[in-house]
Amino acid sequence: MIHTGYNPALVALSIGLAIFASYSALDLGARIRGPSTGPRWAWVASSALAMGGGIWSMHFVGMLAFDMGMAAAYDLGLTVLSLIIAVVVTGLAFTWVAYRGEGMASILVAGPLIGLGVAAMHYTGMAALRIPGDLAYDPAIVAVSVAIAASAATIALWLAFRNHGVGQKLLAAVIMGLAVAGMHYTGMAAATFTAEAQGAPHAHIVMLAPGQQNLALYVAGATFFILFLAMLGASLDQQRIQRDLQASEARFRAAVQAVRGVLWTNDAAGRMIGEQPGWSAMTGQTRDEYQGYGWAKVVHPEDAQATVDAWNETVKARRTFIHEHRVRTVDGLWRHFAIRAIPVLEASGELREWVGVHTDITEQREAEAELRESNEEIQRYAYIVSHDLRAPLVNVMGFTSELEATRHEVQVALAGQPQAERIDTDFGEALSFIKAAVNRMEGLIAAILKLSREGRRQFRPERLDMTTLLHDLSDAHRHQAEAARAVVTIAPDLPSIVADRLAIEQIFSNLLDNAIKYLDPSRPGQIAVTAQSAGPRGICFSVTDNGRGIAERDHARVFELFRRSGTQDRPGEGIGLAHVKALVRSFGGRIEIRSQLGVGTTFSVTLPRGASTAVDQVSEPAPLAAA
Repeated sequence: MIHTGYNPALVALSIGLAIFASYSALDLGARIRGPSTGPRWAWVASSALAMGGGIWSMHFVGMLAFDMGMAAAYDLGLTVLSLIIAVVVTGLAFTWVAYRGEGMASILVAGPLIGLGVAAMHYTGMAALRIPGDLAYDPAIVAVSVAIAASAATIALWLAFRNHGVGQKLLAAVIMGLAVAGMHYTGMAAATFTAEAQGAPHAHIVMLAPGQQNLALYVAGATFFILFLAMLGASLDQQRIQRDLQASEARFRAAVQAVRGVLWTNDAAGRMIGEQPGWSAMTGQTRDEYQGYGWAKVVHPEDAQATVDAWNETVKARRTFIHEHRVRTVDGLWRHFAIRAIPVLEASGELREWVGVHTDITEQREAEAELRESNEEIQRYAYIVSHDLRAPLVNVMGFTSELEATRHEVQVALAGQPQAERIDTDFGEALSFIKAAVNRMEGLIAAILKLSREGRRQFRPERLDMTTLLHDLSDAHRHQAEAARAVVTIAPDLPSIVADRLAIEQIFSNLLDNAIKYLDPSRPGQIAVTAQSAGPRGICFSVTDNGRGIAERDHARVFELFRRSGTQDRPGEGIGLAHVKALVRSFGGRIEIRSQLGVGTTFSVTLPRGASTAVDQVSEPAPLAAA
């Protein structure tokens, strides 16, 4: 047995190398899962070289720090093999993470693999040691050294891939470095050196071969050079990422401008600070003028307080801000803007800032106003025309009645004449045609008047229990359904909505009436009303039947006014579905049809579930509240 010791300076150098190498490797390894350009294997190879080379260097600097009291040299082949083991095993671990993800299951494989690689490198490097004596190990301490390497490497990888910034990565590097150093020095504690009987102990540094005198410095220098190249690669990649971010920001700003938008940012408290070039260009306000809540001074007086209140409420709730108001632009005009702002959070969950966009919708609002005015004019015109048509139609109906009354007198006057019977028959047919045409015209005028009145009616929103409402409608159609041998099923617990009761009743009454009217008489009718969620704010109600079905070419035309499809053996004017579509659209919803001839039809009505289901068709659009 001989006495051994360590050079403190070289021990410190070895630990520093391990930590530096770990940080470089973990930083490079984190880029494996990022959107870096180039093949992923390049980052895997760089990480493996940095980590494996760093581990190997730490080992040999630690060995040179160890004074074993006898001459020592290293077998070149085993020394190179130890380096290859460190690089290859580390590369396999990073490859596993690259292609399996950085989840816990993946880390529990990669971490122990790195630990085993460190142990294999260490004991292979120890096998390369050539000394005039014997070397033996304590198996228990060897097992402890391997356990230290595997467990600490696993913890380090878990910390590194949680992606919590430089501090987290540095902590992971320290743990990884201590894992490598801890494994090495625990492994050295497991070793027992015995000198040969003929040999006399000598100072380790004196007995080194001339070519190995500065081996520690050579190894450390080469390692630092490798790690410098690794850090340089990371720095170049960071510059690329910065360029990509700048290009992405430029594209985002261009996209905002393309939709006539203005980008702005507020701090976490909701105050406008810093340079806001877009806001300044739009409003003409200087930085001192828009700072804090100064931006509200260019908001229309009628909209300013509501905007500030909605903004404060949204900032407090940390939710997406959606609003609309008028802003005085740099040319002194008031323009309508739609606003949308979202909170930007740190990785820790803390609110960092708000990013918002003002989109100019002045032309849209003006077009909507013109469209509303045009629709109102059309409705008034339709009302006037249909009303005025009634007057001559009443006259026609009156004179037709007079002609029917005169028919008997004509029969008496023509009695005994050869053509009397033919004339009477023709007279009757003509009156029948006139009466049918008058009744048809009366129905069309009534339909136009009905649509005109509905278009001008203001909706009154209320919360509707759709299950109860549809059961009531089903009861109202019970006699009709029983006559058609049909069963109407209403799904239980249908979601409630807020809407105008009469309009909703008209929508679903028409759909149930059509479903019953156009059943297939060859089989019992089955009609079902169901509902399902259509996004966070919508409900889709479906009315399904097993009736005749509608040909695909007619799916669109059934919603057109006075248009019908299929066999015309049922009474109707062709306005029911047109009316339904108009009502659904007035709520901001949509109606769709799925149908197959001989199978059946499903009408799907999607409506907002909240208060927006009650839209006043003739009122000005109200500013949207923060949501």
